[in-house]
Amino acid sequence: MKSIRIFFIFLICSLDLLSSCSTTNSNDNTQQESEKKDVTKSIKKDSRKVIIFYGNSLTAGYGLEKEQSYPSIIQTTYDSLNIPYKCINAGLSGETTAGGKNRIDWVLNQNKPDIFVLSLGGNDALRGLDPKSSKQNLIDIIDIVKAKNPNCKILLAGIVPPPNMGEKYFNEFKLIFPQVSKEKNTFLLPFLLKGVAGNETLNQKDGIHPNIEGTKIVASTVMTALKPLL
Repeated sequence: MKSIRIFFIFLICSLDLLSSCSTTNSNDNTQQESEKKDVTKSIKKDSRKVIIFYGNSLTAGYGLEKEQSYPSIIQTTYDSLNIPYKCINAGLSGETTAGGKNRIDWVLNQNKPDIFVLSLGGNDALRGLDPKSSKQNLIDIIDIVKAKNPNCKILLAGIVPPPNMGEKYFNEFKLIFPQVSKEKNTFLLPFLLKGVAGNETLNQKDGIHPNIEGTKIVASTVMTALKPLL
């Protein structure tokens, strides 16, 4: 009788052990499936192509909330349309073409771009810097980007200098962008602030930086220029 009792105790313990193992295996499988899904999501996220918007305060979104900058507006629009691009805002207020040239290696070390939107030169014009130097800096930046990724498509966004710099300077500076675009075989957006510059209702009090409504127009202008590159 005692041996029978021992047998049943052994049998119950064995069944409990098997049940415990089954539960553990089930939990492990669930966790593994969860991890697989996380990895898949990560791969999908990382598989998006990268657009770097490289510019000054106009790109950074000076005077606006982060999500109101034109690269952020473009990202929101692309997400809503399931366009698989990750938009990186690499704008820096006050940046000149020389500063952009010095900073470019650091930016490229963070992300390898498939599309590069270059929008520098505004601060050069405001400071009356030599157009020849500005032009060479833009060429150097493009060359550095191409060395990082030869297949990268580049959109060069131009600006128009203020008229108070004089007619000679004005004419020389505005030619920089079509000249660079032709020499380096890039896509060209002739004027980043088309439809916005000079309109008080679309700019902040300084008359230079677009307000929210003006930035929406800039975003639309850039998206139109980006269509052939996508």
